[in-house]
Order: sequence, then structure tokens, then C-alpha cells
Amino acid sequence: MYRVGAKTFYIETLGCAKNAVDSQKAAQGLIQDGLIATDDISKADVVVVNTCAFIDAAREESINTTLELSATKKDSAKLVVTGCMAQRYEDELKSSLSEIDAVVGFSQEANIASQIFEPITLKSKPKGVRDLLDMPRPKPESPWAYLKVAEGCNRNCAFCAIPTFRGKQRSRTKQSIFTEAKMLVENGVKEIVLVAQDIAWYGRDMEEGNTLSDIMRDIDRLKVDGLETQRLVYIYPSELKGDLLETMMTLDTSIPYFDLSLQHAHPDLLRKMKRPGSSEKFLDLIGNIRKEKPEAAFRSNFIVGFPGETEEHMQELSSFIEQAKLLWTGFFPYSHEKDTLAYAYTNQVDSELAGQRTRELSRIQDNITQQLLLGSIGSKQKVMVDSRENGVARARSFESAPEIDGIVLVEDPDSKLGKSDVIDIEITEVSGVDRNAKISLS
Repeated sequence: MYRVGAKTFYIETLGCAKNAVDSQKAAQGLIQDGLIATDDISKADVVVVNTCAFIDAAREESINTTLELSATKKDSAKLVVTGCMAQRYEDELKSSLSEIDAVVGFSQEANIASQIFEPITLKSKPKGVRDLLDMPRPKPESPWAYLKVAEGCNRNCAFCAIPTFRGKQRSRTKQSIFTEAKMLVENGVKEIVLVAQDIAWYGRDMEEGNTLSDIMRDIDRLKVDGLETQRLVYIYPSELKGDLLETMMTLDTSIPYFDLSLQHAHPDLLRKMKRPGSSEKFLDLIGNIRKEKPEAAFRSNFIVGFPGETEEHMQELSSFIEQAKLLWTGFFPYSHEKDTLAYAYTNQVDSELAGQRTRELSRIQDNITQQLLLGSIGSKQKVMVDSRENGVARARSFESAPEIDGIVLVEDPDSKLGKSDVIDIEITEVSGVDRNAKISLS
């Protein structure tokens, strides 16, 4: 315990869902050390920025956010930078940003207080070591929650530096995952979103032989405690087969939402990326799932302008997008990252051309998404209310993962709906990527 009295802390989270889980567990570490959480940065004694360092744009956002919070916080507040950028660029941050009081890497994220406050006594070291991956977390405030099942990655994708600073994959025990899931459900969570850098590889680094399917079947037992659904985020298509695919297709709480990590469609470029697959294989996989689950929703992300990408590669990707008809898709210009295989590749694509291709693909996908959403007008769906405000409930169907996909806005003038309510609605209108709906009485 640290001599922090009634000091308060504020955490700003950038980046992916995995970072969001890390922030919650870092928050619990601060709480255990005697601090109190606040949503008002002006009242915080400690301001933590959990950063992202995946690509240039993420690093720029992390730096800008850190500087903005430095200007917003009270003068006496400590400013702490943690997360991927702190791990990857610790020395650079310390030397270039005098506004920062501490740069805290992964090994100390659960012990932020010890980096900025003096312990009550220095006669002995604290007993035990906090592991952020298995740290407890505060009680959830929303009806859904991310649950991180592993840290790191064993792959060697040519464009990605994550293994160099997140390390090799380290899976959590089956029991620790179930214990956290049970706590979440007992405190009102109705949808659990399982996340990891390479989620389908869960358990392969452990002697116990547990699989992701085992985890899903364990979590399925929590339906008696109120769990409605579970979903997986970010699956390599080559791993979506056998027991995992069957479990996703048949388990009561598993929903037909497939977040596939495709990255491109041309086999030659995928090989350069150190990724398996081709447009033909991807279309076969998607088609086979749709045969069994016609209602299935698909999401993916693609890198545009990877070194050596030609017009032929671009046309293959464009054709795949038009044929696959994924509901949600993101396109990102290639980021030239140090500590990756692709950093040394020749035939780097001009950034302006990569941006042009990205916009072209986005226009194609926007039209596909719009047509799919328009086709749902008049349909009846079951949705879960995440929040409500000013006579409107913000809800999601199984087609939408939290925070990244479109939502359903349900008319609620009489304030009948509450957070976590699961209701039947009828889609009435489409507005961008969101839809409007009314409560279905039949």
C-alpha cells in the first residue's frame, strides 16, 4: 500500500479493445493502492494515458492526447504514459516530453502508484508480483465487457511490430478466465467479447492443452446467471475450422458474428505479408458459413499500399470486396514500421497512391454496407440496450460489436427501456452506419 491518502486518478485509453482491458486492470491496481477513480480530469491527482503504437497515426494520436491532457490537468497532477508506446519508445518519450512524470511499461502497469509515490515503508519489498493479465478488474459499468484471454503473439506478419514489444503469446489459465467471466456476469454483463492478439491460438503455449472452444463452452455455462451472448474479435481465417468453427456455429450463447483478419485478397501479396490465404479461399470460407448461417455478419480490415502492391493486386482486392459483401470493413494505408520484415522491402508504394486506393475501396464498401443496412428495413431483430439518453436507447444486435460497428437507435419516449434490457425491435430507417427502430409489439 502506498501513502496516497484520498488522491484520485483518471485514465484515458487509446487503441484497441485489448488496451481497454489493460486500463481496467491498471485502474484496479491503483484502487488497491488507495487511489479513487474520477471521470473529471481537472480533479485528478494522477492522469494516466494508455497509448497505442501500432501505426504512425496511432502514435501521433497518443502524443497529441498526452500533450492535451498535460495542458488540461491541474498543475500538481502526475502525468503517466503507459501502454504500447511506453513499452516501445520509453527512452524517446522520457527524453522528448518533459511534461511526463513517468513512463510505465507493461511489466509495471499494475503498479503505477509505485512509480510515482513513495511506499509507506522501504524496509521490505512488497510481497508477490502483480500480473496485469490476471489482475482483477473493477465492477463493470456497461452490459458488455471485453475479456482478454492471452497476451502477445507468436506470428511473424511482415507488417506488424507487435510481437517485438508485446512479446510471445502468453495464455491465461482456463480457470482465471472463467472466474473473471463469472464476476462480470454476476455484475450485470450480458455480452462477453473475447479478445487477444491471436485469439484462436489460445492455449497452444500451455501444457494443459486447453483450447478457445473449451473457454467458450465454459462461458456458455454462465447463461444460467444471465449471460446472453459471447463473441470473438479478430480471428485468423486459417484457424476458423474444426472444433472452433463448430463451437461458434452451435453454442447457445455464441452469435454468428465473424471478425476475420484477412488484410488482403491477392495470394502473392499475402505471401509477402507472411499471411496465408487468397480471395478464393476466403470466399469459400464465407460462403460455407453463410450456407449454414444465412444471417451471419462479417467484419474485416485490410492493409492498402503494402510494398509491391500493383494495380493487379488492387483489382483483386476490389473484386473480393464486391463479392464478399462484408457488413463492416476497415481499410488502412500501409504504415512503414521499424522492427518489421516489410521495413526493408523494396517497391514501397507512394503514400499518396496508397491513400487514393484506400478511399476508392472505402467508397465501394460504403455502398455495400449501405445496401445491406437498407435491406434490413422492416425486419425484426433482438437487440441489447447499451445506454439511453433523451428518449432514445442506444442498442446493438448480434451484427454489431461494441464500439466499432453501427448501432440501433430505438425510440423510447416513455423511458421504458433500461441499460442491458434485451428487446425485440423493428428497423424503420437507416442513417449512415446506424439504424433507427421502434419497439416491436408482436
